[in-house]
Amino acid sequence: MVEGLRGVGAGLPRPDNHRPRARSSRLLGSTTLARKLGAASTRGAEKERSIITPTSFAESLRQYRHAARLTLEQLAEASGVSARTLSDMERGRSTGPQHRTVTALAQALSLGEDDRKQFIDLARDGRLRDHWTRPTGLCELPRSVDDFTGRATELAWTDDFVRAGDAPGAAGVALITGAAGLGKTTFAVRAAHVLRPSFPDGVLFVDLFGMSPRPLTVDDALMHLLRALGTADRLMPHDLLERASLYRSLLRQRRVLVVLDNAGSEEQIRPILPGGGPSRALVTSRRLLAGLEGVHRLSLGPLPPVEAAELLTGIVAKRGSSDGGAAISELAQFCSGLPLALRIVGNRLVSRPAWPAAEFADRLADKERRLDQLRAGDLKVATAFGMSYEQLAVLARRVFRRLSLVPGRDFDADLADLSSPEEAGHWLRVNVDNWLGALRTAASGGRHSAVLDCAESMYWFSDRWMHAPHWHEVFTLGAEAAAALGDPARQATQLNSLAWVHLVPRDDPETTLRYTAQAMDLATRSGATAQIAWAHHNTGGALRRLGRLDEATASETQAAEMFKANGDIDAYCQCLGALGTCLRDAGHYAEALEQYLDLWALLNDDRSGMTPSIAAFTRPIALARVGECLGLLGHRTEAIIKLTEAISLMEQAQLPVPQARSLETLAALLADEGRTGESRQAYARAAEVFEAIGDTEAAGRCRDLATAPH
Repeated sequence: MVEGLRGVGAGLPRPDNHRPRARSSRLLGSTTLARKLGAASTRGAEKERSIITPTSFAESLRQYRHAARLTLEQLAEASGVSARTLSDMERGRSTGPQHRTVTALAQALSLGEDDRKQFIDLARDGRLRDHWTRPTGLCELPRSVDDFTGRATELAWTDDFVRAGDAPGAAGVALITGAAGLGKTTFAVRAAHVLRPSFPDGVLFVDLFGMSPRPLTVDDALMHLLRALGTADRLMPHDLLERASLYRSLLRQRRVLVVLDNAGSEEQIRPILPGGGPSRALVTSRRLLAGLEGVHRLSLGPLPPVEAAELLTGIVAKRGSSDGGAAISELAQFCSGLPLALRIVGNRLVSRPAWPAAEFADRLADKERRLDQLRAGDLKVATAFGMSYEQLAVLARRVFRRLSLVPGRDFDADLADLSSPEEAGHWLRVNVDNWLGALRTAASGGRHSAVLDCAESMYWFSDRWMHAPHWHEVFTLGAEAAAALGDPARQATQLNSLAWVHLVPRDDPETTLRYTAQAMDLATRSGATAQIAWAHHNTGGALRRLGRLDEATASETQAAEMFKANGDIDAYCQCLGALGTCLRDAGHYAEALEQYLDLWALLNDDRSGMTPSIAAFTRPIALARVGECLGLLGHRTEAIIKLTEAISLMEQAQLPVPQARSLETLAALLADEGRTGESRQAYARAAEVFEAIGDTEAAGRCRDLATAPH
C-alpha cells in the first residue's frame, strides 16, 4: 500500500532533528518588569487612582490594574500570580485570596500606602465573609485519599467542564459513569476538592444510594441539600415541587458545586440538578442515565497498567517493607485496572507486613478463587459486582452467566447485523480479546481451516489497525494452519502478511526479507502469481528502508506490472505509492510529487475499479505524501493545507500511525513558517497520538519540541 500501509513503510519521514528557532526577544524577569511598568505608569495613573472607591476585592483589583495600564498577562508576570488566578479574582470567583498573594499584587501594582491598606483589607473581608456564609457540617465533602493516582486526563475534563459552564446556555451537569469498582466516587471527590477554589459558596456531597435496596428519596435528598444551604426546618416547603423550586433558586444565587454520588435513575436526580446560574453538579452512576438531556458525559474506564502499578506501589509503601517490583506488577495485572481491587490488595498487604507480595500473587493466580481473595474488611469486589447483578432481570442474569465462558476479559452486546465496514471494524477492535481467544482455541484444537479463514479475513483490516500488537500471532497461526493443510499458496499469503508485520509495525526490514524469500519460494512452486507480486512489493519496501533504492524501485516496478496484468487495481495503487516514496527518498521530489498526484487522481476516479473501502483509507495517505513533497520543494503554504486536510481524513479513517507522523511533519513546516503557536499544538497532538500507539520515543521527541523555547 501507500507508505504507512500494507508492505511499504511506516509513514512520513521524521524531521531531521528540527530545532525551533530562538526567540528574537526574551521576557523581562518579574522584578524588572514590575519596576519598569510601575515607573512608567505611576505618574499617568496617579489621578485615576485617587478617585478609586471599590466596594469589593474583585472590583478593586480590576480598577487598579486598569489604572496601571497592565494586561492580565503583564500583571501575572510581574506578580508571580497566574493569569488564570487573576481572572478568577476579577470575576469574583475568589473573593478572599491569601495574604501573601495580595501583597505580591500590591507590590506589582506599585500601590501607595493608603491604596495598599484598602486593597489588603478588602481581601481580608472577603475571606471572613466566605468563612461565615459558607455552609458547614451538612452534606460535607468526604476527604480525598492521599494516594490518589492517575486520572489526569479525566481531572482536566472536569476542569474544562467547570470553565465551559460559564458560556451562555451551557449545561451545568457532568455525569460520570462506569462499572462497579472503577473508582467513580473517589474520582468525583478528588475532582471536587481540586475544583473547590472555584466555588466560594461551598461544595456539597450527597450519597443517593442508587444501587441499594433503599435508595435515598428525592424528598430526603432535597431536605439534606436545603439544610446545607441554610434553610431552617420551619421554612422547609412540604410540597416536593416547591422544595425543588426553592433549591434551584438558592443555587442560582450562589456558586456551589453539588456532588450527587451513586445515582440510580433519572427520576432520582432530575429534581436536584441545578436549573441555571453559576452552580454546577457532578453526578456519578453505574448506569448510563441516557434519559438525561443536555449533560456533559464522562465514561470512566480501568486504570492503565502503569498507573495501576503506581497506585498499588503507593499503597504498599505504607507497610514499611520492600516488595519485589515483579510481584507488585503481577498483582496489579490481576486487578485489571480496577481501583477498588487495587486498594483491597494494597490494604491486605499493609495490614500484614510480613506477608510476601509474591505469595498473595500466587493466590490471585487462581481465577476460580480470585474474587474470594479480593476483600479487605468491608471492601469486597464481589459485593460491588453483586449489587449490579441483583439489579438485573432473571433472563439478563442467565445471559451474563453464560457469557462468562467467553475467552476474553469482557464482552459487549451480541454481534448483530453490521451495516458498514466502520461498524465491523469497531466491533473487531472492541472484541479483540474474544475473537483472538477463539482463534487460539481453534488453533490448539486443530481446526486449521477455521484458523486460516480468520487470518485471511484480517488481511486488509490489519492496515486500519496496524499498531495493534497481535498481528504477528494472527498471521503466524494462519501460516501454521496453511502448512498443516498442505496448501503452499495460502501459506505464502500468510508469510507475506508476516513480512508486512515486520516491515510496518515492527520496522525490521531484515526479518521482512527472510519472510518474503520464503513466500516467494512457496508462491513460485505453487504458481500463485498474486503472492509472487506481493513478495516483490514487500521486498521493495524492505530494500527501500535499507537504503537500496535502485533494487527497491526494480522490485516495486515488477510488482506493479504483475498486479496490473492480474487486474488487481487495489494492490497496483499501493505499488504506485511505493514508487513515489522511492523517488522521494532518492531526492527526486518533483518526480515523486507527480507520481503521488497521479495516484491521487486514480483514487478519486469512480471508474478505476478500486474497492471503495480500500480507496477510502489509502486516500489520506496519498494526500499526505503530496503535502510532504510540496514541503520538500519549498511550497510550505500549500504543503500545510494538504497535510492539514490529510490529518483530518486520517482521524476519520482511524489511521493513527500515519496521522502521528503527518502531524510531526506539519509541526516542522509550521515552525519553518514562523507559526510557533500552531507548531507547538501540532507537536503536542503528535505526541498524544504517538503515545496512544505505544511509540514512547517519538512521543517524547514531539513533547520536547512542543515545549522547547522558540
